[in-house]
Amino acid sequence: MTAPTISPAAAQPSASEILAACRKHLGRGRARLASLTGGAMEVTSYGSRVFGADGKEYVDCGGYGVFLLGHCHPRVVEAVVDQVTRHPLATRLLLEPVAAQAASALAEVTPPGLDYVHFVNSGAEATETAVKLARAHGRQRLISTIGGYHGKTTGALALTAKELYQAPFRPLLDSEHVPYGDTEALAAALADGPPACVVVEPVQGEGGVVLPPPGYLRDVQQLCAGHGAFFVLDEIQTGLGRLGSWWGADEHDLRPDVLLVGKNLSGGVIPVAAAVATAEAYAPFDRDPYLHTSTFAGAPVAMAAAQAAVRTIADEDLVHRARLLGEDLLLLLRDVLAPLGDTVREIRGRGLLLGIEMRDEQLAGELVLHLLEAGLLVNHSLNAHRVVRLTPPAVLTPSDLDWISAAFTTSVTALTKGLH
Repeated sequence: MTAPTISPAAAQPSASEILAACRKHLGRGRARLASLTGGAMEVTSYGSRVFGADGKEYVDCGGYGVFLLGHCHPRVVEAVVDQVTRHPLATRLLLEPVAAQAASALAEVTPPGLDYVHFVNSGAEATETAVKLARAHGRQRLISTIGGYHGKTTGALALTAKELYQAPFRPLLDSEHVPYGDTEALAAALADGPPACVVVEPVQGEGGVVLPPPGYLRDVQQLCAGHGAFFVLDEIQTGLGRLGSWWGADEHDLRPDVLLVGKNLSGGVIPVAAAVATAEAYAPFDRDPYLHTSTFAGAPVAMAAAQAAVRTIADEDLVHRARLLGEDLLLLLRDVLAPLGDTVREIRGRGLLLGIEMRDEQLAGELVLHLLEAGLLVNHSLNAHRVVRLTPPAVLTPSDLDWISAAFTTSVTALTKGLH
């Protein structure tokens, strides 16, 4: 068999060539989405900035919540490069030190009592881990909240209460979905059947940056305890400083049976996630480590990234910085979006998880595209398409804030003209 010919890195393909390859090998739907953005290609990134193949510069307030430390943070990159040159993957037979060190680093910053770490490769896999732990404890019934997002693998999808994503793949695991923030609805569901596994987010990210009413999360924990339910707190998007606190759990003094961690654990460099459990919840995996395994989970190169990410967030006080920046950005957004009047229904958020709810989905899409043209990357919300979501890095500078303000001012002007 002849070895394939690989183009040299210096020979950068054109946007049309990349789009053609995307259409042929990744799918026509993905190619159509790329065409909506004019076929712009991202090729380099550092800090808060992303650079296109054409040299265009963007401030990244998107990335679906992955880049709290920004892009290519030197400490994380250094740790990963060092690990890659020495021992990137493990045999899984011998004792591997980096995983143990990463687990120790993560357990140091999780709520008290959450000491056992099961590393995985993605947030959805972390959800799967929690579901399997619950089932190992006899909690077969799943309860999640409407608008919640917990991943799209088959088990996680049963918890992601969105008809669009679930319908093509039924039958799924049996699950019930109650309104987010509705304590009475959860109490009724828990009372009507055998002990369950309850999965909630401290703030619904993909649901459109939905904040819970005061006391709700504490009530969820108490209801789970009273009904013998397994309590899983999904902090894949909200954890490790995104909300301006280490965890959403911290603000309510929560200790779930399992805490789901992802996105920021990667340091913006290597995909990695985890399920962190109490000793009691983790007991089935503690007794038999082969009950739930994955070849690449806990790989040394990912563990190097995770350990460096946790240490860097702590050493650079990025949690506190996320809170202060979030307060500044909320004020900035309310100021620059004021000319749109009731076209904007609400601007809300906590820390560096911010949402702009527009009057309808079309306006939200237009705002995303105008901001892209103005050099600012943001995201829509997968479960609430009229909400434009910002998840900026905690390393934003004053010049970045000026850039964000200018991009919104330009975009609001363009959007206003389109409304008249």
